[in-house]
Amino acid sequence: MSAVPLMQMVSGEVQLNVSHAPRASAQAVIYFGGNAEDVSASLPQLAAAFPQAAVYALHYRGYGGSQGQPSEAALFADGLALHAAVAQKHAQIIVIGRSLGSGVAVYVASRRAVQRVVLVTPYSSIADVAAAQFPWIPVRWLLKDPFDSVQHVANVKAPVRIVAAQRDEVIPAWSTQKLFEAIPAALRSQHVMTGAGHNDLSQFPEYAKLLNQP
Repeated sequence: MSAVPLMQMVSGEVQLNVSHAPRASAQAVIYFGGNAEDVSASLPQLAAAFPQAAVYALHYRGYGGSQGQPSEAALFADGLALHAAVAQKHAQIIVIGRSLGSGVAVYVASRRAVQRVVLVTPYSSIADVAAAQFPWIPVRWLLKDPFDSVQHVANVKAPVRIVAAQRDEVIPAWSTQKLFEAIPAALRSQHVMTGAGHNDLSQFPEYAKLLNQP
């Protein structure tokens, strides 16, 4: 892990680590990363993209020194716990979720007040994507962690911006579009990054600007 400031918090009985770029500001950014992402490595880019805000990046259970085992229920509970901790210090919260973390971001924003939401390479649901990849298996019956963002996004009251990758080899374009269409028209916007793939879009110069674009 990178040598960046860490904040420790408790969710349920589990201790979690949060990489933290502290700033005395009314605004904060909460970041939920992709599967197995070292969010401490993402912190400098996020801090540069939001020079006016404090940044908090959650290390999921089992990663980055955080205790416990990850699951949909656990990640959702941890996301709410982090929001509660951040809301004690900051009046305005922007929630960002990348890939797997987009589902956590949508869930948190559907249940807590946020200023806006940014979803990077998001999906409609993991069940949707898995069922399309394995049509001969009853995935929807077997999958314990569906991460159904379409279900939750209808309850989000803040503006939602989607940043998609043109060459996304993990999340099909139809899945991202299904999520986009589930967001109320007055709240949604989308940008597809030309030439970008699922894992390399953060290396493109325009990526940071898109994160902090209203």
